[in-house]
Amino acid sequence: MSTELKSAAKPAATGQGGRRKLTYPWVLLIVAGALVALSALRAVSGATDLTSAGQFGAALSAAVPIGLAGLGGLWAERAGVINIGLEGMMMLGSFAAGWVGWQHGPWLAALAGVVGGALGGLVHAVATITFGVDHIVSGVAINILALGATQYLATLWFGQEGSAAMLAGGNDKQSPPMPDIPTFTVPGLADWLNGIEGHHWFLVSDLAGVLGGAVTGVPWLTLLTVGLFIGSFFLLWRSPFGLRLRSCGEAPLSAETLGVNVYRYKYAAILVSGALAGLGGAFLAISVHFYQDGQTGGRGYIGLATMIFGNWRPGGVALGAGLFGFMDAMQLRSGGPTVHALLLGLAALLAGLALVRLRAAKRAQAAFAAVAAAVLVVWYLLSDSVPLELVEASPYIATLLVLALFSQRLRPPKAIGRPYRRGQGG
Repeated sequence: MSTELKSAAKPAATGQGGRRKLTYPWVLLIVAGALVALSALRAVSGATDLTSAGQFGAALSAAVPIGLAGLGGLWAERAGVINIGLEGMMMLGSFAAGWVGWQHGPWLAALAGVVGGALGGLVHAVATITFGVDHIVSGVAINILALGATQYLATLWFGQEGSAAMLAGGNDKQSPPMPDIPTFTVPGLADWLNGIEGHHWFLVSDLAGVLGGAVTGVPWLTLLTVGLFIGSFFLLWRSPFGLRLRSCGEAPLSAETLGVNVYRYKYAAILVSGALAGLGGAFLAISVHFYQDGQTGGRGYIGLATMIFGNWRPGGVALGAGLFGFMDAMQLRSGGPTVHALLLGLAALLAGLALVRLRAAKRAQAAFAAVAAAVLVVWYLLSDSVPLELVEASPYIATLLVLALFSQRLRPPKAIGRPYRRGQGG
């Protein structure tokens, strides 16, 4: 492969202010530190569900559609195309899965979701690449069109009086139910980990809860998602195809002069992006056995946030999806008491941030973080739970906090969102 092409696609070694990029050993260290922090928080607060196998199993399932949307956004934006339309592509995937699933089962429903999302990706590709429509405008239009199309087709196909779908349990807001998708449990190991978790030993039982959630009742689509993340990393960062695709998002004119068909690679990236988002939408429908109006619930936008938080890298996207999946599962499973325990954890994080800012001579930011930490501690001590409205909003609050804290380390592809025409550069 040409040295010039490698140079065009190679990201900077340091972020803003000369900071080195977040490497995978550091990511593993952060994960280990988070587990220790959760163990301590569970021991102090008594919120045992924080590290239970049920919590992490639910978090894993909640992370899958978010992670697939984020991975889809990564494919598109690494090729230089902003994909705000992930939410709409998830809607199309969810609807297609519900339409096919009740008739042909969950596996064909997953395939239908891929096709539905890819169709949304194709519309975005034609608009942005062929006709040069602004990427944001096209993405927003896809979200609006997908919402209207799925609601109209649901009324037409699922809610028509006397139709087979209605007789099977469908209506104008949801599809008829589909069969369960197979799951797997590692025999013996799951029971052993469950026993260790029950002792509530510091860190050991918490680690058993995390591992237990990963080996108990896991849908096969979750394993497929893990494979897609691993495959995306090797394809985009360890193959000539990935090098060419990433060069389209960094320096399309340089890639063009070296013989890369930039249009073709951008089209391929957006089709894959839509297919991944559609699979995420299909997972939502399959996991509850039917398509339902409003099923995506903004997960496409959260997926976009995980892509940004993950600095346009598969490992970072997976980490972000795990965080947001954890928060989503927590508010669904445990509600106020467990989210209440997180107030103490957030206070500790803000106190640490205050010390870091103070050492950097940023006194105003340090003071703000310290005051916020003190307020959270007082809130924790004077209450036993948090309002239901705050519990339901906790995944979105976590999204805003994470993006605010990590925004200084972000390094998007250089040519992202720029119009490209052959022979004119990007």
